[in-house]
Order: sequence, then structure tokens, then C-alpha cells
Amino acid sequence: MIYYLAQFLSELEIPGMRMFQYISFRSGLAVITSLAISMLIGKRIILYLQRKQIGEDVRNLGLEGQMQKKGTPTMGGVIILFSILVPVLLFADIKNIYVIIMIVTTIWLGMVGFADDYIKVFRKKKAGLSGKLKILGQVSLGLFVGLTMYLSPDIVVRETVPTAKTEVVDTLSDVSKQMALSSLNEKTTKTTIPFFKNNEFDYEYLIPFKGPWARKLVWVVFIAVVIFIVTAVSNGANLTDGLDGLATGVSAIIATTLGIIAYLGGHLIYADYLNIMYIPGTGELVVFMSAFIGAAIGFLWYNSYPAQVFMGDTGSLAIGGIIAVFAILIRKELLIPILCGVFFIETLSVMIQVSHFKRTKRKYGEGRRIFLMSPLHHHYQKKGYPEPKIVTRFWIVAIILAVITVVTLKIR
Repeated sequence: MIYYLAQFLSELEIPGMRMFQYISFRSGLAVITSLAISMLIGKRIILYLQRKQIGEDVRNLGLEGQMQKKGTPTMGGVIILFSILVPVLLFADIKNIYVIIMIVTTIWLGMVGFADDYIKVFRKKKAGLSGKLKILGQVSLGLFVGLTMYLSPDIVVRETVPTAKTEVVDTLSDVSKQMALSSLNEKTTKTTIPFFKNNEFDYEYLIPFKGPWARKLVWVVFIAVVIFIVTAVSNGANLTDGLDGLATGVSAIIATTLGIIAYLGGHLIYADYLNIMYIPGTGELVVFMSAFIGAAIGFLWYNSYPAQVFMGDTGSLAIGGIIAVFAILIRKELLIPILCGVFFIETLSVMIQVSHFKRTKRKYGEGRRIFLMSPLHHHYQKKGYPEPKIVTRFWIVAIILAVITVVTLKIR
């Protein structure tokens, strides 16, 4: 809203209004605003949740300090969601198709998570929303994202333009230049493969035949991949949200990395210099991710050990979905196993534990475990590590993975 107002005022030659043309300026405002909102409304929402006795019902799993968390307000994810959406609506170009997708993602998975928390807290059903309905919500979002990327004419990719071509384009008038650059745009299912020199991978390579049917079928494959990634990362973030500040801090680190990559990939000069895929319009996503970072840091103020509030599924499902969809939109989804390594290993630990338990129960009559407890952070709790130490070390791992992810832009 302020973005469009500033555009109008700049036409009237009001001093300072042209600053809003710059993504970096609006991103800075988004960070500050989201941080301020989360800090200001956080305490009020926590007090409201306490008055309504909307607290965490903790099962005794024999973990140190676990029962002290009982009664801690949950559903605090609404703080994160509100702190993201308000700055985005104020400072982002909400007509941008990428921003629209991210707003829908935030609201949709926030609603799915809220329904889960509501059933747990108010209807006193510990299982919450059924697994099938939760998966249905995630699949629906993945289907929406995939179909939008297929149908929208605004979602295109422009591969690195040879220098000779850019020099020719620079000699043209502004209108001719825009038309020439638009002609280089491509509706494609290409994405980025880390560590390879010619690192564009097209999902069309997975289709065993060529022709017009192959070009249509590849979008079916692409949409299936989108659905899988959205579901996996969303659930991964949900599993990671088990210690005070763990999921929040890791998500802020991942978001910062994605924001940097989106800025580089959405800037023609930087994309050309780094020899990476240029995606017109994705620069606007930096404003959204800046709001996400500010909201996460502001929430961490109350969620750090000992937590005054938990985000619940309202927050964890949403932030996982935001990260997944954002990575897909900037064509960096194959970097997720590296960048979201903490989410990945937490999910993997649960899968290994459950499958091994079932297999050994069938074979020996009793289930055996590989980890003392899953997800992995609870394994370290069982080994006697203090909760803040586990969280800090997971943050350090997340930072290392983030650095590796950024470095992959040049190491090929």
C-alpha cells in the first residue's frame, strides 16, 4: 500500500518518495517493521493466550525440564504470520505474481496449522487435525503453486544472456530493449543443480520421449515434485519445532540465505556476473523474505530458552511451507537438502527410527531403536545435553549449511 502511495507521490516530485523504487530500501523497512510488530504485539498475544489458558499439554517423555513447559502458551505462530503479512502488504508490490503466491502460502498453511492447534487446545484431542487432512492441505498448496507456475505468463526464466547479446540490446531504445529482453524469457521447468558447471537441470530430461506431449507431461512431473517438496519441508519444520528457539532460529538462517539468493537471481547484472539463472520479478521476493526474517527474530525474543510461547503448528507448518515454496519459485529447490539440512536430518531420524522399530518388531518380536529418541534433538536430550547447548549447536550447523549453499553459486 505504501509502495503504491510512494509511486503516486514520486510522480508529484515529493522528495524521498523515489527511495521506494529500490528493493533494498523496502526490504530494510520490512525487516524493521516486522521486528517491531512481533516485539510489540508478542507480549500482548502471550498475555491473551495465558488468560484464555491456551497452553501446551506436554506428555511426560522423561526429558529433562520437559514438564516445566506444561501450560506454556501455544499457537504463538499467529505472531509470526501477522508480522510477515503486514509489512508485505505495506512495502511489497502485491501485484507481483511471486508475492501473491507467497501470501497465499502463508495464509493457507497458517490456517491448516491453526486448525490443528485449535483441535488440540480447545477440543482436547491430542492428535489434532487428522494426518490425512493435514497432508491434503499441504498437497493442495503444492498443486496451487505448481499450476500457477505453469499457467501464469509472468513466471518465466531468462538463462544467462551472452555478453554479445547484451551489448546489442544496450544499443536499443527503452521500449525496444524491453521487447528484446522479453523475447529471451522462457517458460520452462529448468532448475539449478549445485556443484555442476552447466548447472541447469530440466525436468524434461526425466521424460523418456520427445515432442509436444513430452513438454506437457513434464509439467505433471514438475507439479508432483512441487507437492512433494512442500509437504516434506513443511513437515520437517514441524518436527524440528521441539526445543525452545530451535525451529525459529534455524528458519531465520535459512530465510536469510534464500533472500540473498533471490536478490542475486532477480538482478540481471549480478545473475550475469555469477553466471546463474536470471528470473525476472523474483527480486520482489526479497521484501517478503525480509519480513519473514524480522518476524522470526522478533518471535525468537519470546521463544528462546526458557520459552514464553510456542509457535505450535500454526507457525511451524507455515514457515516450512514458506521456505519450500520460496526455494521452488527461485528455482533452487534442489539445494533444499543442503540448506534445510537440519530439517532433513530431523525428518530422516524419525523415518529411520520408525522403520527400524517396525522391522525389528516383525523379526524379533520386540521393536529396537537406533536413537534414544527421535527426532534427533530429543536423542541428545536423552544423552544429557542441556537444551540451550543443543539448540545453539543446531544453529551453528544451520549456518555452516547456509554458507555451503551460497558457495555453490560459484563452486561448479
